[in-house]
Amino acid sequence: MRVIFWGRTLFGVVTTGALLASCGDVRTESLATNTEALVGDAFTGLTSDQQLAFDDGKDAFEEEEAITDGLGPVFNEKSCANCHSVGAVGGSGTQFEVRAGKLTGTSFDSLTTEGGQLFDLFSVTSLPGNQKHLVPNCTLAKSGEPIPGDANVVAQRRTTALFGLGLVDATPDATFVALAAAEPPAFRGRVNMVFNIAAGQNTVGKFGWKAQVPTLHQFSGDAYLNEMGITNPEFSVEQPPSGNAGLVADCDLVAEPEDDGDDVDAFTDFMQLLAPVDPLPENTFAQVGDALFTQIGCDGCHRRNLTSGPSPIAALNNQTYHPFSDFLLHDMGTLGDGIGNNGLATVREMRTAPLWGIRLLMPKNLLHDGRAKSFEAAILAHDGQGANARNAFAALTGTQKAQVVEFLGTL
Repeated sequence: MRVIFWGRTLFGVVTTGALLASCGDVRTESLATNTEALVGDAFTGLTSDQQLAFDDGKDAFEEEEAITDGLGPVFNEKSCANCHSVGAVGGSGTQFEVRAGKLTGTSFDSLTTEGGQLFDLFSVTSLPGNQKHLVPNCTLAKSGEPIPGDANVVAQRRTTALFGLGLVDATPDATFVALAAAEPPAFRGRVNMVFNIAAGQNTVGKFGWKAQVPTLHQFSGDAYLNEMGITNPEFSVEQPPSGNAGLVADCDLVAEPEDDGDDVDAFTDFMQLLAPVDPLPENTFAQVGDALFTQIGCDGCHRRNLTSGPSPIAALNNQTYHPFSDFLLHDMGTLGDGIGNNGLATVREMRTAPLWGIRLLMPKNLLHDGRAKSFEAAILAHDGQGANARNAFAALTGTQKAQVVEFLGTL
């Protein structure tokens, strides 16, 4: 089974504020300190060492890999930032990875022997000639890995935004366990217990569309392998294209692990220090929509407030933050992606998507597979444990629906 998503820890300071457009830049203004920072910057108030760690991590995050760095044999992009780009480096993206498998009744087969469940979009033969000539015997198709003919489930997953995730990483597992226990039975979520490599045991999954990754450091190493084909200490085995190990030798130049762990640590530093996107001030219309958001039950799963645990990093230490997510799995019925074998997550379960910073993605590709092109369409696509809130939204007047949409546009 392949899992994709990234990460470890570092530094920062949480502020609240308004988003302003200035000379084409998206900026956040801290109401507490009256300082201004671009969306995509680190938390304010960092030490010089912390800021340096963020800057170095961002450089690594933006760097394009080459065959001589271990890129491939198959991959989805040549750098992290090529996918995480909407709003700023570290944002969401318009790219979609492809997952597929075979569902028989309730049993899901990831088709691992055929390359699944993640099927990468490109191979090293798609690179410019000055790189491709380095692997003259590589016979992979430029289009990467074909989906096997016996796959009867094919799903797309959009690149997720990384803003503020250091706070989530610093939130204790017990917080999410307690959230699940406290939710009403009608929409009670559950934690996804997944293997934490560093801990050597199962811990709570927090990251990815199925909450299938437990830490930002593991998220980083996992994605480095599965999105770019670069092995690293925690993910040291090359993924054979289409399950054919014989293709690796002719298409891969660098001994394993291709990264000694420095890049994975750098990616993690960048993500941990990347500040959340502050909400816009609410006008009167949005204030009504804010109240309606609660009234119709949306914030039952899209939780407004969470608090991180103790951390040696000041910005992450016992901080209240506002992700609009419980980070739990919920049975979403027809909105599920049909993919299994992501920890405990069933084919119908998805992690509650955080809504902070969602306005930066609009109007592009909402929901995990991009099917919704507006906030209203995204809400109306909810099913399963989200059906009651969806139905309550559908019953609103046209003006009330517009007020909810106006509120979402401030997040």
